[in-house]
Amino acid sequence: MTTIIDGKSLAASIRAEIKAETANILAERNQKPGLAVVLAGDDPASAVYVRLKEKACAEVGMASFQHNLPSTVTQKELLALIDKLNGDNAVSGILIQLPLYPHLDSNAALDRVDPGKDVDGFHPINVGLLSQNLATLMPCTPAGCMEMLDRYNIPIEGAHAVVVGRSNIVGKPLAAMLLHRNATVTICHSRTRDLKAITSQADILVAAIGRPRMVTADMVKPGATVLDVGISKVENKLYGDVDFEQVKEVAGFITPVPFGVGPMTIAMLLSNTILAYKMQRGLIVSMQDDKGRKVTG
Repeated sequence: MTTIIDGKSLAASIRAEIKAETANILAERNQKPGLAVVLAGDDPASAVYVRLKEKACAEVGMASFQHNLPSTVTQKELLALIDKLNGDNAVSGILIQLPLYPHLDSNAALDRVDPGKDVDGFHPINVGLLSQNLATLMPCTPAGCMEMLDRYNIPIEGAHAVVVGRSNIVGKPLAAMLLHRNATVTICHSRTRDLKAITSQADILVAAIGRPRMVTADMVKPGATVLDVGISKVENKLYGDVDFEQVKEVAGFITPVPFGVGPMTIAMLLSNTILAYKMQRGLIVSMQDDKGRKVTG
């Protein structure tokens, strides 16, 4: 029988843990961890995501600093704001909401964030640390996928994991995380030949390519774990990269869209903010346990 991985409930449990930890930090140190979000773009989805992040911070008792910049903002002004946030002791984590206005250089903005406050895990230094399996702030969506596997007790070591998608945000970092946990990892993409032959070998199959219902039942090994990272709107309905209704009849574990991987992203953003707070104050030595999993103390 297929198990539906309930990302919504799992994320709620993680937020409850973070709320308790935030309260303990406030009681012990009289200061909350704080997340600063910089919105310098006019994408409607970005505005929704920022509101969700602000709501999540309030839910767990974390300080939230919103910076909504006008379309007239210059690159110099954006970088000056990031410099200010880097030096603000009340700000534990900084998130630059993408995409930025077309005239702004997003790479320059991301690179300007202090790596120790880079709760998105996008700074080149953090990318390099992750590639070497060294303690760092890890990208939120891949970290959420790993958390799902762990909390549902899905074996990673020795498993064949196939990641369909090679983005810097999901595919590449998730492949690295799985590799560091001793999975055998194959990365596929839009130019992979005979994709079905590869995906049907996967014990863990991750779909993160942005094509609605691309992964069908005949591409999935019976009993495999299927994590659907993609989300697309087609005729006002949301779909993932996996044909859920078909694949759930074959898979052992599967995430739905919505309420699968999505809610985990914000939960891990909050987790990263706590980790950054502790790291900045020397409260933790390592952010990973002996299995490479993220820890909070």
